Amino acid sequence: MQPNFIVCPDNIADKLETKHNVTCEEARQALLSKPRIRFAEKGYSEGEDVYSAWGQSSNGRYLAVFFVYKPTSKTAIIISARDMSKKERKAYGRK
Repeated sequence: MQPNFIVCPDNIADKLETKHNVTCEEARQALLSKPRIRFAEKGYSEGEDVYSAWGQSSNGRYLAVFFVYKPTSKTAIIISARDMSKKERKAYGRK
């Protein structure tokens, strides 16, 4: 799955920066860096599920990015992003 568009709503961008100290640009970079993507949970709308992506930003930061994927438009809507935990980072290194 490779999204054609990556959207980060303004209210999410504010939350990422204040709560997790992650910028939307870093989250986008992690999604574009050939991340390891996993199904997270069923979405509220039919066919729009939530996924997690483990990737690395261009400055080397390891991030877990959560997004809703809209398959009809191949759009990823970022809903959260944070630094990977030690356990996630170890698993990411084994890919």
